[in-house]
Amino acid sequence: MRALNLTGHVGFDSLPDQLVNKSVAQGFCFNILCVGETGIGKSTMMDTLFNTNFDSTPSSHDLPGVKLKAHTYELREKNVLLKLTLVDSVGFGDQINKDDSWKPIVDYIDAQFDAYLHEELKIKRMLHTYHDTRVHACLYFIAPTGHSLKALDLVTMKKLDTKVNIIPVIAKADTITKTELTKFKTKLMSELVSNGVHIYQFPTDDETVADTNSSMNQHLPFAVVGSNDEVKIGNKMVKARQYPWGTVQVENENHCDFVKLREMLIRTNMEDLREVTHSKHFELYRHHKLEEMGFSDSESRSLSETYEQKRQEHITTLQKKEDEMRQMFVIRVKEKEAELKEAEKELHNRFDALKKQHTEEKRKLEESRKRLEDEMNLFSQTKAQVQAHTSTMGKKKK
Repeated sequence: MRALNLTGHVGFDSLPDQLVNKSVAQGFCFNILCVGETGIGKSTMMDTLFNTNFDSTPSSHDLPGVKLKAHTYELREKNVLLKLTLVDSVGFGDQINKDDSWKPIVDYIDAQFDAYLHEELKIKRMLHTYHDTRVHACLYFIAPTGHSLKALDLVTMKKLDTKVNIIPVIAKADTITKTELTKFKTKLMSELVSNGVHIYQFPTDDETVADTNSSMNQHLPFAVVGSNDEVKIGNKMVKARQYPWGTVQVENENHCDFVKLREMLIRTNMEDLREVTHSKHFELYRHHKLEEMGFSDSESRSLSETYEQKRQEHITTLQKKEDEMRQMFVIRVKEKEAELKEAEKELHNRFDALKKQHTEEKRKLEESRKRLEDEMNLFSQTKAQVQAHTSTMGKKKK
């Protein structure tokens, strides 16, 4: 490719400005999945992060399973529109049997990937207006036990790390001391590495943010505190949590890592989270899904050949199912015929028995009738004889 020098101004140096203007006009979308036990402070943290009050209702601890609830909001800051979707894992960790607690979360993420892939494969695509619901960041809230990760947390993060950008955070970090917190962070990262759990690393390939992101990677997992309450400190109102022994300021970096989380998640790396979701996690899902559909990376087969092969396989499968259904139908018809013949035979036997019984009863009735007639005839004869004898005796007396 030859590199040429321009002899005058052309104007395509305005492309970045055009792209920015178009993006601002369309707006942006960002989707956050919050995973953690009930009551660990997920909703409060989201309110604190975005300086607003989202719709949230406290959930009970007696739910039979884990449910994912998504709520979408439109936020505007200056002239930038953000369509924000918050997904909460309701009931996570509340069951006695926690073996499949991760499954509804994985199913939800896959469902969003599948919806986007379905839109992408349409003949008439509308990706520029499509509401992208793919999860860009997973804030995984870890209970501040000060000891180690729970088995449920390890299993869940291991199931999620190839599907979403996981950012682990220690919730309610004001409940343990700084010394315990430092040891806890080291212990958590050691367990994640030893168990092969890959969390999201802030990118260091961009020189403008490389130093900051590299430094922030050393602070993971972030120890955070959330609060909707404002307290007057000095001459200004700040978000804080008040205790009998003092006040924990949410945005004071000496108190917690909330500012670091907000800086990394929203102000510095939001676009990278979106990009990694599309180029890494979605591409991996798309690759596996297309392989299941019969497509491959092989250059020896064209798209039409792959489609034709898959069509033939589908026709063969349908033919096989049709033959199986036909055989099953024939078998069931024969079984039904046998049942009907058996029922008909039983009906005939019952009819013959009833006919024989009727004949026997008719014969007995006929014999009874004949015997009764004989008795009546005999009675009539006897009566006539008696009347004749009585008449004769009367005449003799006269």
